[in-house]
Amino acid sequence: MKCKGLNTVSTSQSARSKNRRPRVLSRIVIALMGVVLTALAVPAAAGAQPLLPYIPGLPSIPGLPTSPSPTPPATKTPPPVTKAPTPPPVTTTPAAPADPAPPVATDTGWVVLADDATHQSTIWHNGKVVNTAPISMGSNAHPTPNGTYYTKEKYRSMYMDSSTYGVPSDSPNGYRTYVEYAIRMSWDGIFYHAAPWSVAQQGKTDVSHGCINVSTENGKFAYDNLPEGTPIVVRGTVGGQYVPGS
Repeated sequence: MKCKGLNTVSTSQSARSKNRRPRVLSRIVIALMGVVLTALAVPAAAGAQPLLPYIPGLPSIPGLPTSPSPTPPATKTPPPVTKAPTPPPVTTTPAAPADPAPPVATDTGWVVLADDATHQSTIWHNGKVVNTAPISMGSNAHPTPNGTYYTKEKYRSMYMDSSTYGVPSDSPNGYRTYVEYAIRMSWDGIFYHAAPWSVAQQGKTDVSHGCINVSTENGKFAYDNLPEGTPIVVRGTVGGQYVPGS
């Protein structure tokens, strides 16, 4: 009997606990609804959107606003690429080839042309022009003969004396002149040499006694580079024809 009484009391208490559970759940639901209504009412009074907690993974409540989706960052549109205008094609005129060296035999690879028509001297080395110079050759009274000469000995400096070919140095047409960078062309006194005193006439007129006058700079170039046996071609003068060996 005593044990039955204990069982009866336990059963009665269990029944009361079961009756309380629905009431507790109802109170929780009512409390949650109050929170929801408050969240809706307060922003509405201020004219704002209701603030509702957003719980990831839960479905949205029908009739209630959902949490706004995040706005993706704005993408910048690159400015249009402006291509630079294409320049017109450049047309070039090919340079005129240099005049070829006179067709004379040379064992040195060097050739010199003294042209009285242009009053210019041109020096080639292995077919390439390496020097051009204004010149003054023999005047009409002492013209330089045309033809092909071959260089002989060279003098860094020397005195040129007209008496060596029969004209006294103290005569009206005589001279005794100090010169530099002299290259002998003939045995009768014709030289290719520096003549700074006739630079004003070089490239224009003929004023020498038969030699080829050039500036000191161009005379030094010839002296430093032309080997013995180099041909020097003279053309266009009023003189006669040079006789080789003279």
